[in-house]
Amino acid sequence: MTGDALLKVLATLANPHRMRVVAALARERNYVSALARDLGISRALLQVHLRKLESAGLVRSAVEVSDDGKAMKYYEVAPFALHLTPEVIAAAARTLSTDDTSTTDKDLTEELR
Repeated sequence: MTGDALLKVLATLANPHRMRVVAALARERNYVSALARDLGISRALLQVHLRKLESAGLVRSAVEVSDDGKAMKYYEVAPFALHLTPEVIAAAARTLSTDDTSTTDKDLTEELR
């Protein structure tokens, strides 16, 4: 995994809502309304988190047509495994696209709010 990809995954998982989404989808795939109810958050907030998780490659989606003809977007966990060691981090750090951490620091600061 490249340094940029590793930073994106770690920053994405550094949010309790997104960790709960991954945990829920690890149990079973689900559609937005049901998942929002299960997690006790709004659909709008859930959509934001799902977009970030999908962008990081941690979840994937597929649109399916229900029996009553409604299009429903289902989400499921994408297969992934992270094994972090000092050596893995050192190798990833050598592939970082920039030494400027201001964007990453800004992103993490916004996540912590």
